[in-house]
Amino acid sequence: MPTASQTPPNGLTYASSGIDLDRYDGFVGSLGALIRRTRTPRVIDNPGGFGGLFRLDYNEKLFARNYKEPVLVACADGIGTKIRIAQAAGRFDTIGIDCVAMNVNDLIVEGAEPLFFLDILSVPHVDDAIMRPLMAGVARGCEIAGCALLGGETAEMGDLYAEGDFDLNGFALGVVELHRAMSRRETSPGDVILGLESSGVHSNGFTLIRAILKEAKLDLAKRYPDLKREGEDEAPTLGDELLVPTRIYAESIVRLQRAYRVKKVVTAMAHVTGGGLADNLARTLTPDVDAVLSAKAWPVPPIFGFLQERGKVELDEMRRVFNMGIGYVVVVRPAFADAVTQRLTRLGERVHRIGELRKGTGKVQYKG
Repeated sequence: MPTASQTPPNGLTYASSGIDLDRYDGFVGSLGALIRRTRTPRVIDNPGGFGGLFRLDYNEKLFARNYKEPVLVACADGIGTKIRIAQAAGRFDTIGIDCVAMNVNDLIVEGAEPLFFLDILSVPHVDDAIMRPLMAGVARGCEIAGCALLGGETAEMGDLYAEGDFDLNGFALGVVELHRAMSRRETSPGDVILGLESSGVHSNGFTLIRAILKEAKLDLAKRYPDLKREGEDEAPTLGDELLVPTRIYAESIVRLQRAYRVKKVVTAMAHVTGGGLADNLARTLTPDVDAVLSAKAWPVPPIFGFLQERGKVELDEMRRVFNMGIGYVVVVRPAFADAVTQRLTRLGERVHRIGELRKGTGKVQYKG
């Protein structure tokens, strides 16, 4: 902000105060192509509008099925301090995907089909080097999730944020048929717990990760040999490994649900975020069952052992903070466990039978 001696001769302006509206308008206007890539038939053109328009009524020429008793499902979330890793690594092309994933993965837990997504990007001022790859990531996440990027807000906050700082949050809306809503969970003893592999750390636990980086004096640009995954020629840099975007499970889960429109095959689902596998799975259980997990039923990606060793973190704490390789859980009737596994595998998921439900009181325990 200019001092009194720097006051422009013709008086103060918004630009001289730190907010350049021409630069802002140019950036926002350039996002049209990204937004159009995510457009679905339900989006209604609204040039110059103050809000995005999206139709919910049924038109059989456009939509595959009618919702007779539609229930709207809404989620809001951000990516937390993973932003600091992106800043330190100077890489911003993946965290937009994270923001979409954190929202739509929560939506589909309730049985919903994602409809549209809105982002809120808060910055000190428009910086193309940061914001263009970031918004390209948001659009890419919406494409993967099959939802429209209906709009959002880019807020120039001037000196509220330090130079180079920003915050990214999102909001998603979905729809589910009332009788299919997963709020009506019906878990029973004998149900099988299927775990879908994560792509890595996803978007939780980064305050602990940053503490480990500092304590162990780790370099984001370095390739540590023990980060090498099976089948890879070389290890990624630590920064690239930590910035692998959160996997979006929307297409697989929506298509799975559509395959069983009559039978109640899926009895509960969970998105594994903060709190780890146990806490998030416990949220989905009815109070008459326990979940028993086999700790050796899936491969744990190298990044988790790397962080545990460098930070000297206890195993229970690792399990409480991180997904440990399982990013999403589907609980199914035992007679359908193999069929659901095969279907999800064909849809591109890596699926493991990680446990089962037994009579209990709604708790989760590990064995092995």
